[in-house]
Amino acid sequence: MPIPRRHSSLSLLQQPYDGDIESLLDSQVSKDERALLGSYVGERLPYNDYTTIDWLHDLVKDNVRRAHVQSRLWGGIRGRAAQWWDAAQGWLAAFVIGALTAAVAFVVDVSVATVADWKEGYCETNIWLSRKACCPQDEQPCVRWRAWSDGFGPAYGAYVGFALLFGLLAATVTMTTRTNLPAVSLDLDNSWGDGDTPQYTETATGKAMYMAAGSGIPEIKTILSGFVIPHFLDFKILLVKAVGSTFAVATGMCLGKEGPFVHISTCLGYLVARLLPKYAHNQAKMREMLSVACSAGLSVAFGAPIGGVLFSYEEISTYFPRRVLWKAFLCSLVAAAALKELNPTGTGKLVLFETNYGVDYDVVHYAVFVFLGVCGGLFGGVFCKANFLWSKFFRQLPLVKRSPVLEVAIVVLATALLQYPNPLIRETGDIVMEKLLVDCKSGQGSWICEQEAGTGGRGTYYAWLISGTLVKLLLTIITFGCKVPSGVIIPALDAGALFGRMVGQVVPGISPGIFAMVGSAAFLAGVSRMTVSLAVVMFELTGEVNFIPPFMVAILTAKWVADAISADGVYDLSQHLLGHPFLDAEHALGRVRALRGAMGMATVEALMPPYETMEEITVYTGPEYKVAKSQLREKLARLKARGLMDAGLVLVNEQGICHGYLPEAELEFVLHAASQTEGEDADGRIDLLHGVVSEFIDRSPLMVVAKAPLEYAVEMFGKLGLRYMIIVEEETARVLGVVIKKRLVSYLDGLR
Repeated sequence: MPIPRRHSSLSLLQQPYDGDIESLLDSQVSKDERALLGSYVGERLPYNDYTTIDWLHDLVKDNVRRAHVQSRLWGGIRGRAAQWWDAAQGWLAAFVIGALTAAVAFVVDVSVATVADWKEGYCETNIWLSRKACCPQDEQPCVRWRAWSDGFGPAYGAYVGFALLFGLLAATVTMTTRTNLPAVSLDLDNSWGDGDTPQYTETATGKAMYMAAGSGIPEIKTILSGFVIPHFLDFKILLVKAVGSTFAVATGMCLGKEGPFVHISTCLGYLVARLLPKYAHNQAKMREMLSVACSAGLSVAFGAPIGGVLFSYEEISTYFPRRVLWKAFLCSLVAAAALKELNPTGTGKLVLFETNYGVDYDVVHYAVFVFLGVCGGLFGGVFCKANFLWSKFFRQLPLVKRSPVLEVAIVVLATALLQYPNPLIRETGDIVMEKLLVDCKSGQGSWICEQEAGTGGRGTYYAWLISGTLVKLLLTIITFGCKVPSGVIIPALDAGALFGRMVGQVVPGISPGIFAMVGSAAFLAGVSRMTVSLAVVMFELTGEVNFIPPFMVAILTAKWVADAISADGVYDLSQHLLGHPFLDAEHALGRVRALRGAMGMATVEALMPPYETMEEITVYTGPEYKVAKSQLREKLARLKARGLMDAGLVLVNEQGICHGYLPEAELEFVLHAASQTEGEDADGRIDLLHGVVSEFIDRSPLMVVAKAPLEYAVEMFGKLGLRYMIIVEEETARVLGVVIKKRLVSYLDGLR
């Protein structure tokens, strides 16, 4: 008997699921989605290792689920309890994610502080204590801390040796996360082993990725935009990211742990949300929870709960409705509050770099803030260009490409040799930042204050400031992109603070720490192009609400200057270098405008696939709307043989009008289901109007005429979250082509 529409969808929705988010079904049933799209042999689109989700279908799917929940009125109280539990799942998940993120951040923060200090010495009473924990502030000099050597040469050698050891450990654990994106091909030796179902073999011929390398932010942006990266949020990746970032930051390399924290919190978000059927069975809902989880990562990285929410909204998420905003607010709050109670820094305060300069700025100082913004934009633009070229050429050398650990060792060695002689940049990035923001009301207690309080001999100090800025720029360029967990925010802040402190030496009557603080914001804005979220993060980071206007001036100026040098920020360039698909509607529309200006026109017709591809993915229904099962199996086999690409078959009647669209994931499923039910007639034909196959046909795919402006396609894919769209003839509505999201992204990339 055919499966009734109402019961088939709802029963499948309620089935338990043990797989990954990346293998959830895109349509109205929860089924493993490893969708592969095919085309004719001569054509192969970029991004073939990625599948996409269908936001519209998942929206309908969630509404079906909610209607089912609301209809379950089991005697009143039981029904209301079911509805309350359904509504509370998201809030509960947000709370748990925030608490778990704080716990992981506490472990990583304490571990980094201890391991990093081992480069210079150890605590005699307890080797597992950092120098700060070993030596109370009122005990100076500290008798418990034992340096490896009192001589410069031996201490220098120990510093370099431990840095190399930690770097090799970080790179080695990262290598364990090397994964090939899945590709599926037809097993020709046993293609129809059971006489009914084709046999497919999953092969590791897809794109290779080191899942725990880098910050993880470009990949998370790709996932949240609707693409799929299998296994990127698994527990193993979380564990390696935490361990790897501990040793990577401890080396003293120009990287930070804020990016890895965002990745870690997103992994926790996925692992928690997959326990709840509401999110585990719906990819769009899962991505809402991942956006919520992202906010907790930056919240614990900088003690900036509001900045974390804005960072997720401005920099990470593609879809951010109000319900996500509210849950992100709770998640970020819980993460920050829990971390404050855990107190990894030993200060008992949430503000990481608390300052209290006690002086105000004048109108004339705005000129200095603008100057810092210009320099920050130049720094960011040069960094983005140089890092892009370094990754494009040096990292493509055969030896470097084959041996990522060797590259890490070279970078660690260069970093240790260049940074140790300079007392300003010898320690890890967060400590460097804390020291550079100091307010020298007296020359006591700080090496920086002693240098600035001296009446003569400041030339060496100025040289350390200038060389420190240049060394940070150089080392950050060659470090970002290495195969270790790393972030770019702390190095950019350090470089800006060094430069700002240097500028502050020539501005009388005001603390140089103020310009170090504003300079750090400007340099980070130039690198990342963050604006609103960065301004909020900076005042949460320092506690200086009074300096929000200088932050805003420097950030805006830096962004304008950096945009003039390099149109894309560091995360966008990283996405391009890594080959991750991403549809940025704003940038896409700019490219379409440029195309229209150059060519005089830009229509959807440019997106149509070749004729051979359309023949391969088109199924003609005939007058009876019945298709031979063998034909569908042959079409599916051809789709599978092309690799991991996700579209499906377009069903066309005798007049050339679209009858519907059958995505490949559903096609594979229904061919098997048809053999288990009365889904085919005596001639081996499948009815497209009634029966099991008809349940899975999308009878209302969105269509657009071929002569429509190209902007229509960009906006529809970007704002509606489409996975595919049908192109039809203007006057007859005949099907001319099918556009999938990756074809549009590929076309827009060609307009760069």
